Amino acid sequence: MSFASEFRDFAVKGNVIDLAVGVIIGGAFGKIVDSMVKDLIMPVIGRIFGGLDFSNWFFMLGSPPAGYSGPMTYEALTKAGVPLFAYGNFITILINFIILALVIFWMIKRFNSVRAKIDATPAAPAPTPEDVLLLREIRDALKK
Repeated sequence: MSFASEFRDFAVKGNVIDLAVGVIIGGAFGKIVDSMVKDLIMPVIGRIFGGLDFSNWFFMLGSPPAGYSGPMTYEALTKAGVPLFAYGNFITILINFIILALVIFWMIKRFNSVRAKIDATPAAPAPTPEDVLLLREIRDALKK
């Protein structure tokens, strides 16, 4: 089988489409979790720990440009082109990953428990085929 025909079979079987759908949904889900961490969880953590803001935890690896008079925040210094060692941003992304992993774990656990319940319910027996019913009638008639 040639490479082109193998690839066509792979793409036609839906694997590529399933993968694309998974990547798109995963990207959107990642944005939701990122917003949840950034907009909901981190402000609560900051409030609990007295105004803690991980995004402004960094070391400047270079000097700001000459004449820079903006704020010394991560966003402003990044826009000004100052190289930063932004370990606070890494902590935020790490928390984001942990929450994402917990949510996915919870979803898969729920999915598996629902699947187990569905698999545990016995399927209704298939109706008896007509030919078997006819043979039973003939058998019963011969017994008389």
